[in-house]
Amino acid sequence: MAASVESHRRPHPPAMNDNQRSHRFHHPTVWGDFFLGFRPFSPAQCLSMKNKAEVMKEELRATIVDSGSVDLPRKLELVDTLQRLGLDYHYGKEINDLLCGIHDAGDEARDLHTTALRFYLLRKQGLNVSPDVFLKFIDDKGKITCNDTRSLLCMYNAAHVRTHGEETLSNAMAYTKGHLQCAVEQQTIPPSILLDQVRRTLETPIFRRPPRVEARHFISVYERMSTRNDAILELAKLDFSILQALYCEELRTLTLWWKELQLQDHLSFARDRMVEMHFWMLGVLFEPQYSYGRIVLTKFFTFISIFDDIYDSYSTLEESRLLTMAMERWDEQAAEHLPGYMKFFYSKVLTTMKVIAKDLDSQGNKHADYVKKLLIDATKCYYNEAKWREESDTPVTVEEHLRFSVPSCCCMHVACLAFVVIGASGDAIEWGMTYPKIMRASCVIGRVINDVASHEFLVHG
Repeated sequence: MAASVESHRRPHPPAMNDNQRSHRFHHPTVWGDFFLGFRPFSPAQCLSMKNKAEVMKEELRATIVDSGSVDLPRKLELVDTLQRLGLDYHYGKEINDLLCGIHDAGDEARDLHTTALRFYLLRKQGLNVSPDVFLKFIDDKGKITCNDTRSLLCMYNAAHVRTHGEETLSNAMAYTKGHLQCAVEQQTIPPSILLDQVRRTLETPIFRRPPRVEARHFISVYERMSTRNDAILELAKLDFSILQALYCEELRTLTLWWKELQLQDHLSFARDRMVEMHFWMLGVLFEPQYSYGRIVLTKFFTFISIFDDIYDSYSTLEESRLLTMAMERWDEQAAEHLPGYMKFFYSKVLTTMKVIAKDLDSQGNKHADYVKKLLIDATKCYYNEAKWREESDTPVTVEEHLRFSVPSCCCMHVACLAFVVIGASGDAIEWGMTYPKIMRASCVIGRVINDVASHEFLVHG
């Protein structure tokens, strides 16, 4: 976590008007009050859909349990279909039992497609599978002997769950990607579902797609498949609609909160991206039982977005220092040393976070205090980066840049706040806040992607 800011008093910073400040232009929100009046379904329709879905879920549960006796390809296709349609969260135990049984049975696959799909699903489930299962499909020159596009596409997706040092999979990824790209460019795949899937996968492999976005897309794909199960398709549509209605209700709650804050009247320089932030948080927690957790995450990171704009492009370094000190104090009286625009924001932050902490406490969450700790730590990270940026007068190495900028991408804060709202242990939260390797790697990726986007914004506007 970031170190404390020096606490000795300094004079109030000289007042600056908005024209003297350097800040980026951000277009206004496109959403406005849209979600205050938008309900995709009436309460009666929602109740009817939920009742029907409950019956269908239990019927499908029996199908999954019974699938233990069917052949391997059909088992794998069932699990893959449920995951891509976004239904798998209803059947965690059943799917785990099925995959553990497949794992324990060993490699029974004889073709590349089945082998690759088995490998992909088991690896995603955290089960150990050796990449040596693919050696029987690779010749002496390292080329894959199968030319079937569907199988190569599955192999390409499977290669994305490789670990460091697995050269077989690294080579397979390069080979299958090249083959698929050539097939698209040379138009050797006729217009079909398969061609659409190849193009989409070359752009974003399945493993990297947000679950709810993939569910919406794959419902349309699955509907066109001749091998579809109509009952599964109907349940997928129902489930998607039920969750969509829930998300819209969350956005209604968030829009009311956002309007009540009136921050845009005082912080016109800052991004108004509350709805987009909620969409981002769906990639962290999409399940219905985490509805309040999503609201907490959205509020927290909507504030984080504003802090980012303050520290990164609007405030002076001295104003940034005062704001960071005030955050460390976490006291309304600390606002007396802040410039006007910060006072208003600071007060709203404290009020909102105190309400969240009280709500979490009332829900029996034992780690509500981490919400405050994580927000304070984020502001320290922003201040440290701003201070380093202001004081650095020479070109820096990538390593030095990452040392200061990786913490301020706030990927650690996303993960650890998610741990808090799902009720994880204090040990798990503390572990996440130490930036273990997996956390740091995620933060580095987040920082680089952020920097690329910032560069494109500065170049193209």
